[in-house]
Amino acid sequence: MSVSLALGLVPSESAAGPRKSDVTRISRPGIQSYWAFVERRVVARTRPSRAAKAVGKLSLRTEDGTDELVMVLDRTRGADGRRWVRVRLPIRPVRSTGWIPLDALEPLVAVKTWLRIDTRRLRATLMRSGRAIFRAPIGIGETRWPTPRGDFYIRNKFVGFPSDTIYGALAFGTSAKSEKLTDWPRGGIIGIHGTNQPELIPGRVSHGCIRMINADILRLGRLMPVGTPVSIR
Repeated sequence: MSVSLALGLVPSESAAGPRKSDVTRISRPGIQSYWAFVERRVVARTRPSRAAKAVGKLSLRTEDGTDELVMVLDRTRGADGRRWVRVRLPIRPVRSTGWIPLDALEPLVAVKTWLRIDTRRLRATLMRSGRAIFRAPIGIGETRWPTPRGDFYIRNKFVGFPSDTIYGALAFGTSAKSEKLTDWPRGGIIGIHGTNQPELIPGRVSHGCIRMINADILRLGRLMPVGTPVSIR
């Protein structure tokens, strides 16, 4: 599906908001989803209307200093004639979504990958175009610091860590945040990263982040782009 097709025109919303039939879902994790960099600061709202209640704000930079991006879920046209999209928000409460004008984003980028985290079997699976291309054992949060469950996305990627650090060889930042460690620096962002303690994997060993042995996280780093949807179950 092309971006132009995915963002085609739809009927205008009613005064109470768009009918379900007027909202088109464009995200199909593991088949084709869309993400975009935030082009200007914007308020996300409960409905595709500037009069709707605010649910959060998007800035140009993440807490880690990288360019902010969001995953795009749905699109519609508001009563004001503007195009709106519903996006996942990297805020608390986790799993938050909101509507923003399409023109607050840079052009959409398609992604065919989908990372699935199984917290019961302690396993990660990367899907691409509907088939599994990567599997690996993982470490997740201890019972007192659980890894949050829900649907998120890959927000940034970091390389070049010193050897033998807790982050291992590579780290991804996600849109998820710890529901317990709310006072941690940068808000308790949930990462997916390597480790300097491979003997602990698989297991419940972290403060909420998802850990992999370094060989696996490096392989995942070659396969998974930013903007990839992440489902933690």
